[in-house]
Amino acid sequence: MTTWHRVASASDLRDHEGLAVDVGGVAVALYRINGALHAIDDVCTHEFAVLSQGFVQDGTVECPLHAAQFDITTGACLSGPAAQDLRTYPVRQEGDDIYVGVPDA
Repeated sequence: MTTWHRVASASDLRDHEGLAVDVGGVAVALYRINGALHAIDDVCTHEFAVLSQGFVQDGTVECPLHAAQFDITTGACLSGPAAQDLRTYPVRQEGDDIYVGVPDA
């Protein structure tokens, strides 16, 4: 089962930029890439760094601390020093409202 949380308005999110949101106590980075919405963990799996502050290009985000790269659509780790993938979360838009789903415990 998934619980949906309203996290932002569509106008809060810029194309190819991260937006840090709190989803039921989970730090999530929200992105709009080529018109599609994506949500991934907002903390790098290497060391604590906020990925929503990272550089976004061609559907990847680069960690602002040590330059690890992650695929925004899949959460896959593409380059080190990180070695672990990120979790992804379902996203939906209803009118101007953006929702992110987190699995129930």
